[in-house]
Amino acid sequence: MRIGTTVPYSNCNVSAKKWPEQSLEQALILHQSLRIGDRDWHRFKSDADRRGAELLAAALAQLLQNGRNEDVEALTQQALGWIRGELKDPGCPRH
Repeated sequence: MRIGTTVPYSNCNVSAKKWPEQSLEQALILHQSLRIGDRDWHRFKSDADRRGAELLAAALAQLLQNGRNEDVEALTQQALGWIRGELKDPGCPRH
C-alpha cells in the first residue's frame, strides 16, 4: 500500500465543534478525487504535483479526523518531498 492513498472514514464524532460543518466530508471527497487509483497508477506515479496533492489531501483528512500528529506530519513531509523534487518514482520492479 502506498502512503497516503487511503484515508479511512470513521463514524465517530470528529471534533464537530472544532472544524466548520462539512469540512471533514469535503476533505474526504477531495482526497478521494485526488487519490491515484490502481487504474491510473502508471500514468500518474511520476507526476510530482499529483503525488504531492494526493498526500496533502490525505494529511488534511487525517488532521480533521483527529489523526496522530506524527502521521499528519509524515504525509505532509512526503508531499513536500514530491513538490520540491526531492522524491522521484523508483519505477516498477520487473514483472
